[in-house]
Amino acid sequence: MADHHSERQSAIDAHGIIGDMRSAALVNDKGSVDFFCWPEFDSPSIFCSLLDTPEAGIFQLSPDLPDARREQIYLPDTNVLQTRWLSDHAVVEVTDLLPIGDNEDDLPLLMRRVRVVSGTATLRMRCAVRHDYARAATTAQMDGDDVVFTAADQPSMRLNSDHPLTLDGAAATAEFTLEQGQSAAFLLGAVDDPRFQEGAAQLCIERTLKFWRDWIGQSNYRGRWREMVNRSALALKLLTSRKHGAILAAATFGLPETAGGERNWDYRYTWIRDASFTVYAFMRLGFVTEANAYMKWLRGRVSDCNGSPMKLNILYAVDGRQELPETELTHFAGHGGAKPVRIGNQAYEQVQLDIFGELMDAVYLVNKYGDAISHEGWQHAVEVVDQVCETWQQKDVGIWEMRGEQHHFLHSRLMCWVALDRAIRLASKRSLPAPFARWDETRQAIYADIWKNFWNEERGHFVQYMGGTALDGSMLLMPLVRFVSAKDPRWLATLEAIEKTLVRDGMVYRYRNDDAQIDGLAGTEGAFAACSFWYVECLARAGQVEKAHLEFEQLLRYANPLGLYAEEFDSHARHLGNTPQALSHLALISAASFLDRKLSGEKSSWQP
Repeated sequence: MADHHSERQSAIDAHGIIGDMRSAALVNDKGSVDFFCWPEFDSPSIFCSLLDTPEAGIFQLSPDLPDARREQIYLPDTNVLQTRWLSDHAVVEVTDLLPIGDNEDDLPLLMRRVRVVSGTATLRMRCAVRHDYARAATTAQMDGDDVVFTAADQPSMRLNSDHPLTLDGAAATAEFTLEQGQSAAFLLGAVDDPRFQEGAAQLCIERTLKFWRDWIGQSNYRGRWREMVNRSALALKLLTSRKHGAILAAATFGLPETAGGERNWDYRYTWIRDASFTVYAFMRLGFVTEANAYMKWLRGRVSDCNGSPMKLNILYAVDGRQELPETELTHFAGHGGAKPVRIGNQAYEQVQLDIFGELMDAVYLVNKYGDAISHEGWQHAVEVVDQVCETWQQKDVGIWEMRGEQHHFLHSRLMCWVALDRAIRLASKRSLPAPFARWDETRQAIYADIWKNFWNEERGHFVQYMGGTALDGSMLLMPLVRFVSAKDPRWLATLEAIEKTLVRDGMVYRYRNDDAQIDGLAGTEGAFAACSFWYVECLARAGQVEKAHLEFEQLLRYANPLGLYAEEFDSHARHLGNTPQALSHLALISAASFLDRKLSGEKSSWQP
């Protein structure tokens, strides 16, 4: 039933993403939905052939045009995806979306519409829902003209179409021919979804297109990379929970950071660090509502129902759950054979001192450009900063969640300084009560500690952790968070050392520690997309604007054809890791904003 391509897994960068801010699906350039968790971002998958074979669940819809050129585009200024086939015989397009309605509690509905633009084509459809990460035995049965998929202890799903459906074991299938101008629609959702009624599909599409266009129309970015910046903003919005305000690190789990390797994590959660950086990107573009919604979600994490403080974790589920135990899906072969495939993320147990800095930076920015901080919010902020005063000298696992030894990491110290700096600035500007003397004393102590203990005189650059000699891509944040001048001689020496050690054709590696001592895992990983964009911004801030411009243009070519980025690049600049990655896209937005102003000779009114 499937064409000869579809049995093989698609490359990570051969995918577009669609979503409704409750869940998201990946659609490859062959017309197959090969990743979809339902009904929530972090629910068990119903389609997961991206990490196994079609037996793990797939929704194929494609024409019988083996020699066609395939391409994917988004309908302009939206997250509605179109996959196109162009051949001598026909031009066919499949439009995919998760409709956005008035009610944030609507369960996600996958809508697929195929249309023959010219010529005549035979279409084949195969929908094989596999509940609970393909661990539950799913059955398919006819219900009138529809097919219903059921499994024990799992929500039933209905497939509806305006073309006849047949059963092939536990899958729904269809084969039909369409002529120029003809179309067919398929809807997959909750068994009793009211949108299955006749005529609802077109209305859903129109409303969804309007939603995305109205939203991106609020962006204040008018620079030369508007298309890429808007695509990044739309990707970030897709990773934002409409109901809770939380922001995901990425839409997927288990995609490898090393081909065939063991670095396969679950990123369908909210990291305080990544989400706080995302707030920064949203605010740069004028999206204040998203920033305010995230801060509201965050307030629920730092206080329990009695209003008393609680420990701040480094990551949470979108709904605020704190415990996310790791499980290995041993029945999955993995993407490209990369095992184990993990769900859950044990990093929730780790200590990462840097998150307080990212958190307070977000609090400071939202207070400046969004809603002013409440009395209760400030009380929690004071408790967070007081905690930094107590813990900043401790060892931790660092920004990259090393699973080896703990160290005194430079980035953790840097962000502890940021936490104090932003708190002092905020309290001063708003005339808020604060223990200024103690905070300032601690801020100065951290500043002195970094210059004394993380500068290696012999090497002539800053180092990754106290007592070490290695470099680290997170150092690129030092001038970006205003700790050091972008033109300070010691910083420029460090930037030069990073270029020699960590940069390969504009792609920046997080670290080069080949021994397992530092991160506790075998093998190496790809270059990190976010670090690569931070590098561009560092060059621009250092006055190397032409070099920054060239490096940025190169990085833009490493996006997939839809303008999306995963977490990392391999040596051929192919994508590695979970996708699309929020950190990659927010770093692109920041670099594009600053570099555009530099090239235009403008001064910014936007100051973090």
